[in-house]
Amino acid sequence: MAGTIPFTIGADAICADGACGKLTGVVFDPVAQAVTHLVVERHGLERLVPLDLADATRGEIRIRCTLAEFGKLPAAEKTEFLPGSHNDTGYPPDQVLTMPYYGLADRYGILGRGEDSMTVTYDTVPLGEVAVRRGERVHATDGTVGQVQGLVIDPGSRHVTHVLLQEGHLFGRKDVAIPISAVTQVDNNAVEQVDNNGVQLNLTKQQVQDLPPVDIDHPRG
Repeated sequence: MAGTIPFTIGADAICADGACGKLTGVVFDPVAQAVTHLVVERHGLERLVPLDLADATRGEIRIRCTLAEFGKLPAAEKTEFLPGSHNDTGYPPDQVLTMPYYGLADRYGILGRGEDSMTVTYDTVPLGEVAVRRGERVHATDGTVGQVQGLVIDPGSRHVTHVLLQEGHLFGRKDVAIPISAVTQVDNNAVEQVDNNGVQLNLTKQQVQDLPPVDIDHPRG
């Protein structure tokens, strides 16, 4: 993987004027197989960072903007009430993002049928692109084989070259790099959490196990 850049999910993200959070995901176009954004979390809120603003060094991500500018970047997730649920706000369900003073309102009966309210949180990545997050399952043709640790890209083309994977169980774990040509599908639907969500490979478990280990700089914690 000479000449490539690893974006290890969980790495520290540093703005021009101080620490701004953790890398929690990488957004890429599965058709072009190119990275477009990084997902960085600060104080519990994830934002989409254009790849043009980011440089990866060992163990951290440098973002070429100030903390104030980072705070104006688009949010990476959005939470809404599901259509048909009762929010009693006077607004359509798809326009309600949060219910203020929930605890007091529920205590004094202000919400009425608020107990029937249901919310869903989903990624706001650009249309046609997907966000790959740390810990997402990787599935071989014959079963789950490990968890995503990050992506490796070619800095010139921005093309994803490998998916970094932690393969194995508690004893005998190793980190391997899966060539992007072995990835057949990425499905991380936030609404329907099903067993086959994650990264799908055209390799068997044994073929993944036979890959040589790679050195991944695991973030603290």
